[in-house]
Amino acid sequence: MDGHQRNPHATHFSAEEGLSTGGYIRRTSQGVRMLIDKLKQEEPFGLSEDFCRNIIKAAPMHDLGKTAVDNAILRKPGRFTPEEFAIMKTHTAEGARIVREILRNTDDPDFARIAENVAHDHHERWDGSGYPEELAGDAIPLEARITAVADVYDALVSKRVYKESMPFEKANDIILEGMGKHFDPRLRDCYLRARPQLETYYSGLEQ
Repeated sequence: MDGHQRNPHATHFSAEEGLSTGGYIRRTSQGVRMLIDKLKQEEPFGLSEDFCRNIIKAAPMHDLGKTAVDNAILRKPGRFTPEEFAIMKTHTAEGARIVREILRNTDDPDFARIAENVAHDHHERWDGSGYPEELAGDAIPLEARITAVADVYDALVSKRVYKESMPFEKANDIILEGMGKHFDPRLRDCYLRARPQLETYYSGLEQ
C-alpha cells in the first residue's frame, strides 16, 4: 500500500463521530483501558499505577491534532493524494503542540509528558515505517505503542465514511499480523487476553 492510499489501519474522524460527539474518542479510550487492565498483570512491563492512570487519562487527547486538518481530507473516501497524506500526517505534531499548550501549567509533569507522547507518536510503527519521525522499537514511548493497538483496532471494526465495519475475526488477523511490524510484539498476549472484552464492547455499540 503506498503512502497516499487510504489506510484501513489508520484512525479517522467522520463528521458523525468527530470531537463534538466524542464517539471515536470514547471507543479508543475504552480500548486503551481494556489493554491496560490486562497489561498491568504482565511482566516485563511492571507498570506503575500512576502510569496506568495517566495513559487512560491521556487517551482521549491522542488525535486532537485532527482539529487542524481540513474536514474535506478527513472525510475523503478512497485514496489520498501525496499532498493530502502529508497534510493528514501533520496531525501528530500538531496534536502534541496542542497538548503541550493545554498542559503547560499543569502540576503533573508525568501526565503532560505521557499525553504529549501519545499524541505525537501513536502512528509510529515498531518496524520504523511510521510517522512523524520513523521511530522504531523501544524508541517509541510505551504509551504510544499501547494506544496504537487500540487506535487501529477501532479503525478496523468501526464503520467510517469511507468503509464498512470489519468482522472481528478479520480484524483480529490484521492485529496479530501486525505484531512485530506495526505493533510491539510484546503486546500480543495482552491484546489476546483483552480481545473478548473488546469484542463484547464493540458488539454493544450501534454502528
